[in-house]
Amino acid sequence: MKTMIYASFAVILSALTLTACSDDNFDGDPARDWEGSTTYFAPTDDQGFNTYYKPAIGRVGDPMPFFDQRTDDFKVLYLQEFDNNMSYRFHPIWAVSTVDGANYESLGEILPFGSNDYQQDAALGTGCCFEKDGTYYIYYTGHNGNCKYREAVMRATSTDFKTWTKDELWQLNGPDFGYSANDFRDPQIFVADDGLYHMVIATYPEWGGDPCFAEFKSNDLKNWEHIGRFKMIWDRMLECPDIFKMGNFWYLVYSESVRTSWSRKVKYMVASSYDDLKNCFNDGPRWPADGHEGILDTRAFYAGKTASNGTDRYIWGWCPFRSGADVHEKNISVGGGDGNEPNWSGALVCHKLIQHPNGTLTLGAVPAMAAKFNTTQNANVMASNGYSNGTLSGNDAYVLFNRLGTSNHISFTVKTSNNWDKFGVSFVRGTDSNKYYTMVVNPEDENHRKVNFEQEGTEGKGFVDGIDGYWFERPADNIYNIDIYTDNSVIVMYINDVCCYTQRIYGIQKNCWSINNYGGSVTVSDVKVSQQ
Repeated sequence: MKTMIYASFAVILSALTLTACSDDNFDGDPARDWEGSTTYFAPTDDQGFNTYYKPAIGRVGDPMPFFDQRTDDFKVLYLQEFDNNMSYRFHPIWAVSTVDGANYESLGEILPFGSNDYQQDAALGTGCCFEKDGTYYIYYTGHNGNCKYREAVMRATSTDFKTWTKDELWQLNGPDFGYSANDFRDPQIFVADDGLYHMVIATYPEWGGDPCFAEFKSNDLKNWEHIGRFKMIWDRMLECPDIFKMGNFWYLVYSESVRTSWSRKVKYMVASSYDDLKNCFNDGPRWPADGHEGILDTRAFYAGKTASNGTDRYIWGWCPFRSGADVHEKNISVGGGDGNEPNWSGALVCHKLIQHPNGTLTLGAVPAMAAKFNTTQNANVMASNGYSNGTLSGNDAYVLFNRLGTSNHISFTVKTSNNWDKFGVSFVRGTDSNKYYTMVVNPEDENHRKVNFEQEGTEGKGFVDGIDGYWFERPADNIYNIDIYTDNSVIVMYINDVCCYTQRIYGIQKNCWSINNYGGSVTVSDVKVSQQ
């Protein structure tokens, strides 16, 4: 993926709730009735995130994960984004290590960008890491508008994953193989059915036309032979490709690079063989049989790539940050216009891939996630409307719970009374709030649901464009088992192992939250809240 990625892109809707008036006598001091008050409080994100990793300075861009068999852990390389990048030199590759996708150790800078403005890798772009016979290889994108080739594929090697040597004599240039000099990026390596290493590169034909994947093969990870190309979908550049086999199926995971609110998401294609996978976009896309064109998450999860430890396969992407267009009276940045494009880079989010019998994929929480949240918090009802004995009835019915901590695990079960009931969960909601944000489980038709994002309240704008989820089937028994994880402003909701919804909502921590009903009736049970 291009390292210069337009500062407007990716995903993340949300924003701090504005209120009619904050309680000037409440400043977050526990001695001032922290548990007993329900008015809006203006918190700030901590510098460090506990679950969804963010470096102390800067943010995470395009992850490049792989499982290191030598050390029995995952290494997640990523493009390090700073607030003040230089004009041509930016995005060094940094890394973290993790054994479980929930706890991280920073490894710092792995590969620096070039030493001057005229080197091919003055800026670094997405790639991948592989290990063979004791040598680690990073294949990456060298990006520089000052050079003959704006983008080229380059590599570096190491024997200890600490000291890296750039191979100054090796480079793949698009025009040498009939491809673009401007867009030739995101190399990804995997082992195909023939037992050889294959590498795909996102590019365009040299003289124009629809984007495609250039394909190369090698038996030693050193010498590469060009063996052809295969299609992407129409005119859409598919960034950050990741190809792998899982069980009996082959998968292509990609990030669809289209500047439209409905399409710029991480998606996948599936086939029974690698050759069939390469033909998925021939004669029109052959979407997975999941009813939503292979979409895996919202626009608040981008540049997703996977790695497997042999038991589980995880996917890492980044949840974008959002700029502030105005400032609250307590100097808290507010989202820069609901529905606008989010920024590039953010916090590292990890999900577990769930494979269904027909080969379709959904995302769930990594197994180690719940264990991190081992301090139980009482879920106290602070206010309600239309709520009695666990049942919410009628329009605008809700039950408001006490304040959350900085990092939270919320779980509860909702049972709807019929096939059309609609419910949601709201955050940053105080009893004095004129605006708050809700993830609404909306009936798209009798048998399908989709999570919409809405700004509710007397001054709320309602549906927020571009950050809704994807269709999933209504559970046959109308029971929704919901798990929500929050870390500062990053929030992820999982429903019944069939729906994943990632979002950025500023101000979640230290504010109240609610479960809502919109007509009909729903029963709420097993509400649990725990913190780290």
